[in-house]
Amino acid sequence: MTASSTSLPVIAPGAAFGRSARMRTSGLVMGVASALAFSSSGPFIKPLLEAGWSLGAALLVRMGVAGLVLSPALFLAMKRQRGFLKRHWRLIVGFGLMPVLGCQLFFFSAMQRMPVAVALLIQYLAPVMLVAAVWARTRRAPSALVLWGSAVAMVGLVLVVDISGASFDLIGTLLALAAAVCVCAYFVISERTGDDLPPLALAASGLLTGAVVMGVLCLAGFLPFQAPAVDVVLAGVTVPWWMPLGWVAAIATTLGYALGVMAVPRIGSRVASFVGLSEVLFALMFAWIFLAEVPAPIQFAGGALILVGVVLVRADASSTGNPKGPAAMSPAAPAP
Repeated sequence: MTASSTSLPVIAPGAAFGRSARMRTSGLVMGVASALAFSSSGPFIKPLLEAGWSLGAALLVRMGVAGLVLSPALFLAMKRQRGFLKRHWRLIVGFGLMPVLGCQLFFFSAMQRMPVAVALLIQYLAPVMLVAAVWARTRRAPSALVLWGSAVAMVGLVLVVDISGASFDLIGTLLALAAAVCVCAYFVISERTGDDLPPLALAASGLLTGAVVMGVLCLAGFLPFQAPAVDVVLAGVTVPWWMPLGWVAAIATTLGYALGVMAVPRIGSRVASFVGLSEVLFALMFAWIFLAEVPAPIQFAGGALILVGVVLVRADASSTGNPKGPAAMSPAAPAP
């Protein structure tokens, strides 16, 4: 018996490659846009904390509002999949506790004990941690491009954050390392999204989970909750408290997590983690514009090195035909 050739779909290799290339390009754009969105949070939250807002209050509003904005995606996923929460609750809770709540809480706690630059440097060791994790699990050394890209990006990061004159604090260092681990979890968990677990549904459920836990911590008295009606100065203009907080919660955090979890499956956790380093550059830009914190020339040089490192790591993903990161390169990714 012979089958009719008209019943067999034929997909041109060039068309498949074109779709894959467009997916990777869109993932890079989303990753950069996510970093841009996240980067505005610090310069906008900092004046509020200095004016009397507690960290618990600021993070609770930030996560809660962003989760509510993205909640339609969660409701749609629950409507389409019966038992959605029961099936994915481990990933949802893991995302809410680590990439959402843990990352922010550990980083800001570290920032209170050590210079912001040093805390940033330690937190953004996450891309190197991911490369090292793949190396340890697969026992296959990364390519020369990945190693050179990692080294160049880290040198650039040191120049950007300017750690001169910093002092060592053991507890602060441990907190910053915990934040870096949470950043790794963000990329690894996000890489598992797809048709069964839509990225926006994961972001919404994770943000709402983080907000609920933060609310419990504040109500129980483990974290102070202070939210005075104050005015703050941004770019030389005095504005009410709700303007910077509204931007951070409804726009920066919402777009940051939404675009981020959509980007990672397209380009892989390894490349996405290096693209995320651009958040440091954008944060310098926002601090320059809104807080009059002028970056030094050496920081611009560091930014150029970060971009070179990202290009090298991305070039390796293109040449090997495998843009994925640790979850795809290892035989089976562990549950968070």
